[in-house]
Amino acid sequence: MTFRALAAGVHVLDIHVRHVESIPSGSDGALVEQIRMSPAGTAGGTAVVLAKLGADVASMGAVGNDPLGRVLLELLAEQRIDVSRLVRRDDVQTSASVLPVRPNGDRPAWHCIGANGTFTVADADLEAVAAADLLHLGGPEFLGGEAAAELLQHARTNGTATALDLLAPGDPDMLEWVGAALPHADYFLPNDEQLLGLTGAATLEEGAAALLERGVGCVAATCGADGALVATADGTHRVPAFEVDVVDTTGCGDAFSAGFLVAVLAGRTPAEAAVIGNAAAAQVVQGLGSDHGAFDLPSVEAFAAATATRS
Repeated sequence: MTFRALAAGVHVLDIHVRHVESIPSGSDGALVEQIRMSPAGTAGGTAVVLAKLGADVASMGAVGNDPLGRVLLELLAEQRIDVSRLVRRDDVQTSASVLPVRPNGDRPAWHCIGANGTFTVADADLEAVAAADLLHLGGPEFLGGEAAAELLQHARTNGTATALDLLAPGDPDMLEWVGAALPHADYFLPNDEQLLGLTGAATLEEGAAALLERGVGCVAATCGADGALVATADGTHRVPAFEVDVVDTTGCGDAFSAGFLVAVLAGRTPAEAAVIGNAAAAQVVQGLGSDHGAFDLPSVEAFAAATATRS
């Protein structure tokens, strides 16, 4: 049976520049090693890795009717992602980021929200949502909690699993803004800073517990080099990251989300699924951009097994 995934919400064109240690002063210039573009965003980046892991993926969201949008659509289509449900806007540009990548893999960003800020439930293909095995909503903050809840509730009513991931930093006001969507999320996939910021908790465990109390089925939070924390009503687990050479951390959270969701929907426990999520992220972090790496689910599983055996 084909695993059908719908990645809805934030789609971004990333422009990466490496390596950048400082911004030239005045009108001076500097030579860099590489500049490239990749499809990204909490929906777009996750869609790319879902497709690599074997899912039949469609994107849903908004892009500008501009050169940036045409490049983004082409890059997504190259990954065998159905882009027919991405609406085109004439009056706003495609969302884009410029990412100066530091030698250690860190990457600050300049970001333009663009068309992502115009996506509404009215743009959503509800028949496609109902037909999917998974709805991954990246950036529910752009819809607002009530609208996101409407979309997620429609999915669950039709037997579609639901996942949420934020783009914005976490703070208590953001939690209230998206809070109505949480009881309709089978899986919530923040990073550690978002989790602590949303809840004001002192620890990730406490923060995850607070979100479970608000109705989330499972919290799977990425923790950078420390791996991931997974929490359900049955307990909380820390899952270590894999040690690899880091080139660029862009898209690692999205890769984790994709690996985790593919694994958990295949019947693995959340803790087991987090191992696959970490293994997928380990592939992406070794190159530039969220689309880095020629891998599939069997190779990611083999990497995880071989690395676990060596350790």
